[in-house]
Amino acid sequence: MRILIADKLAPAVAPRLGALGQVIVDTSAKDAVLTTRIRELDPEVLIVRSTKVTSADMEAGRNLALVIRAGAGVNTIDLAAASRRGIYVANCPGRNAIAVAELAIGHMINLDRRIADNVAALREHRWDKKNFGVARGLFGRKLAILGVGQIGSEVIRRAKAMGMHITAWSRSLSPAAAENLGVTWVGSPEAAVHEADVVSVHLALATATRGLVGEKIFAAMKNGAFFINTARAEVVDEPALLRAIESKKLRVGLDVFAKEPSAAQGTFEDPILDQPSVYGTHHIGASTDQSEEAVGEGVVEIVEAYVAGSAIPNCVNLATRTPATHRLVIRHADRVGVLASILDVLREASINVEDMQNIVFSGGEAACARIAIVGELSAETLAKLAESAHIYAVSQVRSGGA
Repeated sequence: MRILIADKLAPAVAPRLGALGQVIVDTSAKDAVLTTRIRELDPEVLIVRSTKVTSADMEAGRNLALVIRAGAGVNTIDLAAASRRGIYVANCPGRNAIAVAELAIGHMINLDRRIADNVAALREHRWDKKNFGVARGLFGRKLAILGVGQIGSEVIRRAKAMGMHITAWSRSLSPAAAENLGVTWVGSPEAAVHEADVVSVHLALATATRGLVGEKIFAAMKNGAFFINTARAEVVDEPALLRAIESKKLRVGLDVFAKEPSAAQGTFEDPILDQPSVYGTHHIGASTDQSEEAVGEGVVEIVEAYVAGSAIPNCVNLATRTPATHRLVIRHADRVGVLASILDVLREASINVEDMQNIVFSGGEAACARIAIVGELSAETLAKLAESAHIYAVSQVRSGGA
């Protein structure tokens, strides 16, 4: 088995994966080069971090069966193309939550104390205690959290330790869960940011969240508030943010940008960089040794599960519901060819199998097959299934999908 690693991972990952297959590390494989390398190497497993994986990449690998995103989001991977070709896509959610939360807290402190500007002035040999000695302080201030997943929860823990009062909104957050976290629950993002001194975004990117943080939310924020985004650039309407910076005098901390380069180094042009009240970092939220080691461990666990034939951890492109209308339950002898004969009967009846599980009983003499199918079997087909001496019982029940 060949494993292609197309991005820099923790040093221990490649040696550990080497025990499972042939590992090729090529961090220069990007865009068309990645497609070519996949075609040349024909890996069974592809591991990426920020590198985009396109439909062309999926088609280039005849044996490609598993793509792993060494991180949380999978927006850089063509999930539809992977699903069409039966390629597993898995990620490592939560492994970098603490690292991103630490950076979000760092942005809060920097926005208040202007640490970056202090450093820049001193490097220019300028002493300006008069201007830089003015700060609001974060203790007792109101923080709004938009998105209360693993990262948002870690930010909440740290902000509470600094004495901040927290209001939270998330599509999945319930009043009971908010109470357990020690935060105030609200029913909308606009209500969350109203009167907040600091707004920190931790929303996952989905159809419902793309551009969610836009005109309405910025209009609800108070003048002079701090705004931080260490999640995904696409959840924020950047033109609306630019207008709010001007009209509401927001001070902004960003780790993600709408037009950020895909390469690790290079020039970067974006109008938002010219705003003196915007303090940016280079999409480094997950980039700590601790985070990379934790993500690396997650990558190894996924590959180990794949090699063992187990369920793929954190697989993101499996169907949660199939077109199955009925389920067959067949108790049978655990012998060679019995399952094959069952499937032959279904094929002859033009019945498609959507899901199948075969449970073997102790002693290894009998088993029970549970088969989700599209369409209802006729009495004649059911009788044909029951003809074999190795079939003990056949039943069919209607289901609402598998």
